[in-house]
Order: sequence, then structure tokens, then C-alpha cells
Amino acid sequence: MAGREDGNRQRETQAGQGPAWAEELLEHLRPAGRDVRRVVGWLSGAVRGSVALQDAAGNLMAGTRIPLDEDLVTDITAGRIASAAWQSRERHLRLVRVEHPSHTCVLAVSRETPFDRRAADVVTHTAQVIELLLTARESTAAGHRLRRATSDLRLAILQLLMVEDTIAARRVAAGLWPGLLDADTACVYVVESDPAVRDRIAEECLDSTRDDALVVRCPAMDGHVIVVSPRETAGEALRSLVGRHPDIFLGGSVRQSLARTATAYGQAVSALAVAHFRPDKTAVYAERTHPERLMDPQALRAWTARVLRPLDTLPHHTRAELLATTRLGLEFTAVNAAKVLGVSRNTVRARMERVEALLGTDFADLTARTVVHLALNTQIGLIDAQFTDATADSTLRLSDLLSGPAVRTWAQHLLGRLDADARNPRRTLRTWIAAGGNAERAAQTLGMHAQTVREHVRSAEPVLERQLLAAGTDLYEVVLAHLAVGDLDLPVLHRHD
Repeated sequence: MAGREDGNRQRETQAGQGPAWAEELLEHLRPAGRDVRRVVGWLSGAVRGSVALQDAAGNLMAGTRIPLDEDLVTDITAGRIASAAWQSRERHLRLVRVEHPSHTCVLAVSRETPFDRRAADVVTHTAQVIELLLTARESTAAGHRLRRATSDLRLAILQLLMVEDTIAARRVAAGLWPGLLDADTACVYVVESDPAVRDRIAEECLDSTRDDALVVRCPAMDGHVIVVSPRETAGEALRSLVGRHPDIFLGGSVRQSLARTATAYGQAVSALAVAHFRPDKTAVYAERTHPERLMDPQALRAWTARVLRPLDTLPHHTRAELLATTRLGLEFTAVNAAKVLGVSRNTVRARMERVEALLGTDFADLTARTVVHLALNTQIGLIDAQFTDATADSTLRLSDLLSGPAVRTWAQHLLGRLDADARNPRRTLRTWIAAGGNAERAAQTLGMHAQTVREHVRSAEPVLERQLLAAGTDLYEVVLAHLAVGDLDLPVLHRHD
């Protein structure tokens, strides 16, 4: 009987004489109306009955539950029969198999009146529409799962690079993007957009770079897309992308070794802040005179090796993990560092506290954070320089590094820019640093309002050309300048510095 009904339906449709209900049903196949629950609800009204869509296990997928014979449902879902009808004095029941990519379902319709030809046709056609919708939904879901898995894999590779595990990062990347990380160096870019359109911008970044770059949705900043590219062409492609969109910005790093991806990321974020004031909305990190470059390289490496020596007793993997986490934690907040690394913020804090204990210092002290930051950034180059502890001067102290004429001249020139301001922001800045960057404590010392302290610090940023209210390299350079000119006391590290 079902076969005859199906044949009649096909002839009627081919003749272009489809009933009104067929047009209503087809509306559910439009992109805006593809909802199985809505289709089931529509069917209930069309046949004036109760409708249930359930899987082989008896789980209700849509509609209202109807008592069904389990053996009959099993015969239908197993494919032994395609449909079944049952009736009693109180109700008339019709069951139809609905194919599903992963499992077969049963569409059950219960009415108080017998099924006429129209009602039977409506049920048969609706089962076919539901089958199409379930197949489309499964395909869409599979596509989403694949894209999510690929996105998670890109993030995992970035997190490995952030902790300097380049070998593992290359191994993971080789499966999907052969040769992507074969180069020894790369540039990091950060594209900023409205969070609502970030997914679309990320896809455009992928299209623009043509798998020549690692494109990652930033786990810490909702509007950021991070692009790690060993290829020179990526920068031009991303600048072209920015030119096509009015409300996105681009910051880029200078070329760094893959082991310094975290450093490059910090540079890109710094450049992004500058991009907001550029007509072309793009900026590349400007190399400037960093204080460590004014120090004797051999002396700096010797001092770094001695400062970090308490960590040398740890297993290599543990030591690398602690150093990488602390380096990122000093550049950003613990929360954002945790998101970038894919760990909890408690894990970040626990690792940093362990480093604090080993180094005998307190990261609540901005000068201590600055000194450790200097050592960690120098430590990256120790292996490249083939430096060993055997050449280290065990008596060398931070004061020796900062007392050189080049460093002192740089520091005096930098802080001297603030002297022209009658409000004396230099004193405010010095007091604010000594208070660990806490405006309230600094205000108590200075006898002014905390908001005034913040305004003084904020006004110093364009004069010094450095961000101060956000922890990072810019702030640590200004702290080093204060240490070099003697405006702040040198911190103590494991009672040796």
C-alpha cells in the first residue's frame, strides 16, 4: 500500500498539481526554516494528531511521546519493514522509518480518526523531509567538528611554541601542514577585529595566507587572531586583508626564532596598540635601543646563568616549563597567560610561585619582576651563544651591569623626558613603581588622590613612548632605567644579588 501511495505522490508532483500542504512542507527546507522540531510540530497540526520522532533506543528527538510496541519499532529501525500501521477503537497509529546517517529513527503519528490518503501522503512526505534535514544536520555537525578539531590543533601547536617546545610543535604540525614550521624563524602577527566577526576574519586570514601560516583564534582576547608565519608573503597578505575591512587592525613582530614565539607575540601586541593611530591601521614592532643591548654581552650572559642557576637542578622538561610559563606570566596577566598556554590560572600562579621560591624573590615587587624578566629574556640566547656556566663570573652583580656608561646615559635620557612637566610625574612614577604598581598605596605615600597617580602615570606613557599601566617589556625597561640611575633600590635574588 505504501508503494502505491508513493507512486501516486510522484505522479501528482510531476504534474505540478502539488497540494497546499506540500508547499508548506517545502518551506521547511529553506535555510531559515530547517528545524526538525518545527517540522514535527507542523505535521501534528497538518494531520490533527500526536507525532513523535524517536531513535532506536527509544529516545524522543522531537514531538510528544507516544506508547509504541518495542518489537515493532525494532523491526522498523532494523530495516526488516519500512512502515507499519495499527489501529484500535480509540486511535489509529502509523509508523515510518526515517534514515539517519548514524542511526535510523521512527516517525510515529497517532490520530483518533483513520488515515485517509491525504494524511498518509503528508506523513510519507514529512518523513522524507525529516530524513533530508537530519542528513544535512549531521553533515553540518561533522563539518563543525572537523573545523573545531583543526582549530584546536592549531592552538595546541601555538601553545607548544609559546613554551619553546619547537620539536613537538613541528611534529604535530607535520601531519596536516607539512613544512609549515621547517623554518628556524617566523614573524607573529595579531589581527584585531570586533569579536562578533572574528570567525569570519580568521577564515579570511587562512584564505589569504594559503596554509603558509599558523592561524589561531586567540584564547585570551576575543577579538584577536594570531598568525605565526615563517613566510615573508604573509605580512603583505594580511595588510591587504586589513585594507579591505574598515574596522580591523594589524600588529606584527620582527622576525624571531621559533623558540622566541612568546617574545614575538608580545611585540605584535605592542605594535597593535600603535596600529590604532596609523592611517593604514597596521604597524610592525619598532626596534629601539633596549637596555640589555647596551650591556656587555658576556657579562650579561654570565649574570643570567648565575641568577637562574637554582633552576638547573630541575629536570630539563620541568625547568623549560617553569621558565616559559614565567616569561609569559611576566608579560601578561596570569589569566591571559593561562588561556594562551591552555592551562588554568592556578597552574600559572603555582609555577610562578615555584620560580619565586627557587630564586628567593617576590614577584609582587616590580623591581624583582623586572630583573627576572631581564634574565629570562637573556636566557633564551644562552644556548645559541653556546654559553656555559664554566665561563661565568660568580661575583658579577646586577649593579655591575647597570653601572656601565652606555646604560646610565640611556636611562638618564629616557627619564629626563619627564623633567619638563611641572607636575613632577617622574616622582609619581618612581613612587608608583616602588608601590608595586598600586595607585592607592602610591597615593598614600604622595598625599594625593589615586586617580591623580593614574593620570600622572598615563601621561608619562606618550612621553616615554612606552605602555606603563599594562605589565610587560615597556614597563620593565622603565623600571630598569630607574634602577640604573639609582632612583630605586636593587632587588635581592636568592641572597646573592
